[in-house]
Amino acid sequence: MKITSIEAIHLRAEDPLIELFDGSYDDCVLVVHTDSGLTGIGETESMAPAIQAIVRGPSAHNHARALSAVLAGEDPSDPVGLWHKMFESTDYLGRRGLTMHAIGGLDLALWDLRGKIEGKPIHALIGGAKRDRLPAYGTIYPMAKTEAEVRAQVAAAQARNLRNFKFAADPWWLEDIAQTGRLLSAARQQAGDAANLIVDAALSYRTTEEGLRLYPVYRDVGIWFLEAPLPLDNVEGHLELSRHGIPLGVGDLGLTHVREFVEMMDRGGASICQPDISQVGGFTGILQVAAAAYARNKRVITHGYKTNIEIAANLHFLAAQPTMEPLEFSLSHSPLRWNTTNEHFPVEEDGCVCVPQAPGLGVTLNAETIERYRFGH
Repeated sequence: MKITSIEAIHLRAEDPLIELFDGSYDDCVLVVHTDSGLTGIGETESMAPAIQAIVRGPSAHNHARALSAVLAGEDPSDPVGLWHKMFESTDYLGRRGLTMHAIGGLDLALWDLRGKIEGKPIHALIGGAKRDRLPAYGTIYPMAKTEAEVRAQVAAAQARNLRNFKFAADPWWLEDIAQTGRLLSAARQQAGDAANLIVDAALSYRTTEEGLRLYPVYRDVGIWFLEAPLPLDNVEGHLELSRHGIPLGVGDLGLTHVREFVEMMDRGGASICQPDISQVGGFTGILQVAAAAYARNKRVITHGYKTNIEIAANLHFLAAQPTMEPLEFSLSHSPLRWNTTNEHFPVEEDGCVCVPQAPGLGVTLNAETIERYRFGH
């Protein structure tokens, strides 16, 4: 079996909310075709036109090759070997960032293909599933600005059987900290004392001092951990925040290589790695991050705010890990979030999501959605 061609499909759902920090409205879906008729699918959390350029080329030279040229004619049954070939063939492009995003989307598709070739779900190929369902937490963004509306947001998530919740912050949280405290307290009251509450600062704080201004509120409502508190280059600031009693999660907003996660764990005080599987090089890349984290007794809780392609990928990865961690369940209003695949992953009555058991990722593209939201055709 040989790889014959690669599609990099830009999907875009035009919406007033597209200007928010929500990648669900704009997507790049990768499809790897073979001469057998089997295809593998992936996606990446990135800027689609840039990914298309890296995939399609043309190549500049042998260390700045288009990824389609790297993969053309290759046997797709060895995703790890192809990952290293892609990485080595693009090292002149930076070895991080956009290139790793492109490699990540293609790696998902290659593992999807390998699973289909062997007739096995991906979790069976990366160590075997330790569980067949995972607890989920619902990510709510943007946060409403009144207590009644916040309670309604949590109630709507509870209606989907979610029991744990994450609120993504905005800079306005710092404008009236007392009000922010009332809003988070309303969320806690609606969620109940047993619920895990997470705050995703989403890089809303530029300095350690800004971040610490909200710590009394976070302690009062008992947040589980704080995600993405500072710009990722501020390693020392992360270390200072880590000394104030709230676990820090890092990585989903810009870390793309295992060495970057190692720096944040070793020098930045991070206790939770939050890689986006599509940004860190797919399954091949995230397994490197996980190995580094476990060697340091750190946790891995994946980021996932895209479509059901990434939901499926995270379910496979998390199912195969030694300890159970929660699945991020995006509650974005984007139609791409819910309709890019024919398969859906509802939260069951116990607050868990079932792990796919079909070969590969276990998802197929919804042709109607692809046609309707294909950008630039």
